[in-house]
Amino acid sequence: MRFKIDIKRKDGLADPEGMATRRALLDLGYETVEDVHFGRTIFLDVTEDDRDAAAAMVGEMCARLLANPVMEDFALEVVE
Repeated sequence: MRFKIDIKRKDGLADPEGMATRRALLDLGYETVEDVHFGRTIFLDVTEDDRDAAAAMVGEMCARLLANPVMEDFALEVVE
C-alpha cells in the first residue's frame, strides 16, 4: 500500500526558504508573486493489508520521525 505524505510548516510560522524565494522572484521581475511556501512530499510503501492499521502506523511514523510536530503539519492519503 502506498501513502503520499504532504508536510508543510504550521500556519503562522515563518518560512525562510519561501521568503527568500519570493524575494528572488520579485527581483527577477515577477511582481505578482504574493507569497511562496515550501513543503515536502514523501511517498511511503508499506506491506500492511489493513488500510486503517496502515494509516495509523504511517501517522505514527510522521509524528515520531518524518515531520517535526512543533513546526509542521502533515496530511496523508493512500495513493495505491
